[in-house]
Amino acid sequence: MSNIFRWSYGAHDAPVLLCLHGIGSCADAFLGQRPLAERLGVRLVSWDAPGYRYSADPEDAPGIDGWADAAASLIAAESDGPVAVLGVSWGGVTATRLALRHPNAVSSLILADSSAGAGTKPEQAEAMRARATDFVDLGAEGFAAARAQRLVSPSARAELRAHVAEMMIPSIRMPCYQWACDSMAEANHYPDLERIAAPTLVVVGEHDEVTPPRASQRLAEGIADVRYVEIGDAGHLANQERPGAFNDAVAEFLEAVRG
Repeated sequence: MSNIFRWSYGAHDAPVLLCLHGIGSCADAFLGQRPLAERLGVRLVSWDAPGYRYSADPEDAPGIDGWADAAASLIAAESDGPVAVLGVSWGGVTATRLALRHPNAVSSLILADSSAGAGTKPEQAEAMRARATDFVDLGAEGFAAARAQRLVSPSARAELRAHVAEMMIPSIRMPCYQWACDSMAEANHYPDLERIAAPTLVVVGEHDEVTPPRASQRLAEGIADVRYVEIGDAGHLANQERPGAFNDAVAEFLEAVRG
């Protein structure tokens, strides 16, 4: 897995919490979860997905299956057994597919500001595919500046909006961004959610405009062993906008799973 960049935080022999970022981000989206690792005594492993920032480009379009399989290979390289997986947005869709394709690799699942995929409605799929066209038309800086405004709540600090945009600019590139958009457009996990065996937390920002709470509620309704939490005063990037409240929700869930 040397072609996949990732950083880790915590003791090398600690249980792993694997973090999968959103479609316009990178591994550093989870720097705010380092206190969570300290609280739980886990090792945070956060990747740049194949084709993002420092990770090598795939030879062709992986699809959501390919990215999920890459995550499973990373788990095998980083741990002797199943791990907790935290996915945000597109990372949550990838994490869901990972749990479905490789159930023995996932001990517990956290789906943050995520969905069943954009393939649930034709108009959503079309809008997702078109997002890459906007990236080409606006350029990296223009696209990031416009997109960042929708990813946080109306009350978010200007510094956070700027940070989200700055992180996006070096993280995404073509053709991988188009491939990621296509993977979302092709995904519809609603018929398969009942097959998720891992205990699951669905968590969403109260003011998420990209994946509204109702979408997260519907996602949770399809999973048998699930807990649902809303993070107040947060948008789509709840883990970055309200890291304290987000970390508390994840810690309480994982502590309960441990029993």
